[in-house]
Amino acid sequence: MIVLVPALAGALIVGGVIALVVGLTPSEVVQRPPRKRHLKPLPRQTQWLLAAGAITGLIAVMVTGWAMALLLVPIAFVGLPALLSSGPAQTRIGRLEAMEEWTRSLAGVLTVGVGLEQALVATLRSTPAAIAPEVTRLVARLRARWSTEQALRAFADELDDSTGDLVAANLILGARRRGAGLASVLDGLAESVAADVRARRQVEADRAKPRATARWVTIISASVLVVLAVSGTYVEPYRSPFGQVILVGLLAAYISLLVWMKRMAIGRELPRFLGARIARTGDAA
Repeated sequence: MIVLVPALAGALIVGGVIALVVGLTPSEVVQRPPRKRHLKPLPRQTQWLLAAGAITGLIAVMVTGWAMALLLVPIAFVGLPALLSSGPAQTRIGRLEAMEEWTRSLAGVLTVGVGLEQALVATLRSTPAAIAPEVTRLVARLRARWSTEQALRAFADELDDSTGDLVAANLILGARRRGAGLASVLDGLAESVAADVRARRQVEADRAKPRATARWVTIISASVLVVLAVSGTYVEPYRSPFGQVILVGLLAAYISLLVWMKRMAIGRELPRFLGARIARTGDAA
């Protein structure tokens, strides 16, 4: 029972430090239409990591006698991969690349002389997988006799991206005016998105270098800590209750640095300009 007290205190210290770092990090407030939020189950990969971490932590407690391992090891199994991975940047780049490819394909179909709605339906088969669900629902709304502008606004809301707003806004203007030149506009827009994708890939390549260094330092440090905890006398002072609190504090400082590095590597998304609020304002005008 005495050993559990410092373990619980150490866990509270770790949570407090992480909350302090996240709380002090400035973030831009973006006004978005309210959405209904539902509790989602944990991804299967996270569930497997938690289970593996709990088993490993139990084994660590039995071997080393450190009660805090029962809490810290599952957290490390789930948290470290998230902190040391590239995060949502690669997914966002993939979606931007898919928008560029779809926009270029749509421009090519429009050059044949078909209408905008027929062109949107025709691009469904060649839509990249990253935005295939959104395009599928767009085509379904058009077939359900939605107005083209309403379907495109819903499409932009589902993409939830400033570049998606730009594509949808050009399509809405094309649907309103029904004039020639939309294909050339979409071609120019696709070129702009392609340049954005190239720039973002270069930035991610530069960010990957310090991330790889931090990953190797973390693996080496964790390996050395495990070896010393099992066989060495160097960590003997940390077996005491006060020593475990000190150890948790050191680990919390290291994790805080990883969180800080992760926050610095996350770029700020451009705010959307095509949304429900703008739609209501336009209708009122």
